[in-house]
Amino acid sequence: MLLYFKPGACSLSIRIVLMELDLPFESVEVDTQAGLTLDGADYRTINPKGYVPALQIEPGFVLTENPVILQYLADLRPQAGLAPTAGMLERVRLQEWLNFTSSELHKAFAPWFSGRTFEEGEQSRAETNLARRIDDVERGLSDGRPFVLGQSFTVADAYLFVVLNWTGFIGFDLARWPTVAAYVARVAQRPVVRAALVAEGLLQLEAAQ
Repeated sequence: MLLYFKPGACSLSIRIVLMELDLPFESVEVDTQAGLTLDGADYRTINPKGYVPALQIEPGFVLTENPVILQYLADLRPQAGLAPTAGMLERVRLQEWLNFTSSELHKAFAPWFSGRTFEEGEQSRAETNLARRIDDVERGLSDGRPFVLGQSFTVADAYLFVVLNWTGFIGFDLARWPTVAAYVARVAQRPVVRAALVAEGLLQLEAAQ
């Protein structure tokens, strides 16, 4: 398999899951602004949408969209338990978290990654909206569960962690949400997560050991 990624972007969750499942893959970095891979190829010939991730399963067959790719990978090795079995209510709950992360939480970070400077009042509105979505996560984890579906790490945690971790890049303090802050710190300590961060240049090797 071939993963098209941008360091620190949501494609990081795909890398985490590939590594959690010990699936063989190679990766190609993408400059989404320029629309080119690191070796100069036109990325839109691979994913016409222009964003990451894209996962080439085999020549000519490419998957896009995080929730889809994450569930596809989990189902390749169901014995690993990274997603409940299809048809179970817990699988629906997993999809609920994946879709919330994709359509609401992920989207709430968009103003910081738009490539332009905030105009008057925009940052305050963006912060209010992001806080509302983090409130949702805080409530979802308020019963003390270590991961979003309970006691076990799943693909929903890989995606949720990556998106919440962006708060560090934009300087958005999670102190108001102690449960969320503890969750991010907990997932960040998983050896595979640390290795994935190192692989994308987001964590120094020495710090990960």
